Amino acid sequence: MLSLTCPSVDLCQSGCLGRRRLRPLQMSGSRRRGGVRCMVSTTRHDVPSAGEVRSVTAESSSERVQVSSLLEVVSGDMKMLNENLKSIIGAENPVLISAAEQIFGAGGKRLRPALVFLVSRATAQIDGIRELTMQHRRLAEIIEMIHTASLIHDDVLDDSGMRRGKETIHQTYGTRVAVLAGDFMFAQSSWYLANLENIEVIKLISQVIKDFASGEIKQASSLFDCDLTLEDYLLKSYYKTASLIASSAKSAAIFSSVSTSICEQMFEYGKNLGLSFQVVDDILDFTQSTEQLGKPAGSDLSKGNLTAPVIFALEKEPKLREIIDSEFSEAGSLDTAIELILECGGLSRAQELAKQKADLAIQKLQCLPESEYRNSLEGIVKYNLERID
Repeated sequence: MLSLTCPSVDLCQSGCLGRRRLRPLQMSGSRRRGGVRCMVSTTRHDVPSAGEVRSVTAESSSERVQVSSLLEVVSGDMKMLNENLKSIIGAENPVLISAAEQIFGAGGKRLRPALVFLVSRATAQIDGIRELTMQHRRLAEIIEMIHTASLIHDDVLDDSGMRRGKETIHQTYGTRVAVLAGDFMFAQSSWYLANLENIEVIKLISQVIKDFASGEIKQASSLFDCDLTLEDYLLKSYYKTASLIASSAKSAAIFSSVSTSICEQMFEYGKNLGLSFQVVDDILDFTQSTEQLGKPAGSDLSKGNLTAPVIFALEKEPKLREIIDSEFSEAGSLDTAIELILECGGLSRAQELAKQKADLAIQKLQCLPESEYRNSLEGIVKYNLERID
């Protein structure tokens, strides 16, 4: 039997890279109703020494990073991907075609397939490959299908009516169609994955789908749990976000036929970038409006999903535990909890964590030759941090 145990994931390192005060979202209202375990090392053997890693946050620039500029180097690849995505769903069912039009027409930067193309081209240069292979391109399509399927199911589980400023699939077509559409996309992506005929990549991406389910179960079983540790949070974040980015980056490198060492560095890049992205998203849940987020703001805390800012604040403020334990039963208690999280430095400490993961991601790119593709991979790390500047 093939082992699907994922690589050791060292998630729970933290660092202090500066503090800043973030403005919380002012909210009112009551609370909304709402496998195989990766090995997690808590050792600190790969913590960079002072000066070893170029800190993303130490670099000052008057210009903000523009994602469109970063992805310009793979614009041709992305155009081809966008043309293929709708047809790849298949023409068997008119409802699925209509749903696919809504899913893939909802906007978004498509960062995950773009990262596949950037890693593919950055690593292909090492082996002298000038053009991407069919496997590279199909991998990007598979990754976007898997990601989209997970979003459809997430919206059903969270009962979210909006995604990227538009109605979600289950809001438009109903829960039954949404669940089946997500299932179909997972199945379709698995079929295309099997046809890549690379057992290492098949194992990596299959583990991602399993991780999604593990992450949802882990989250559902820890709602309103004030004893949730930072390690637990990072493991859940790995399952739900970083696993896909890490495994797709490594798979892209595998198809470029580079060394095992470089493939592992690409996995670590994706893992740390994914964790940094999740922490930033969790900060934005407190600081941005519904219109800015494209989904209900402040919803994680209201549903009992405790994220990094909350975990850090709980270390300093006993009153916050009392409010969360009550599941925001009293009027105005959610607003009070958000104020306490800000006052206790929960947001600023979460920002430090996001920066530390970003620096680790940058470090893992040092194995690549200098190129416009590597520059864009670094730029995406910086873009993520600028979302909370």
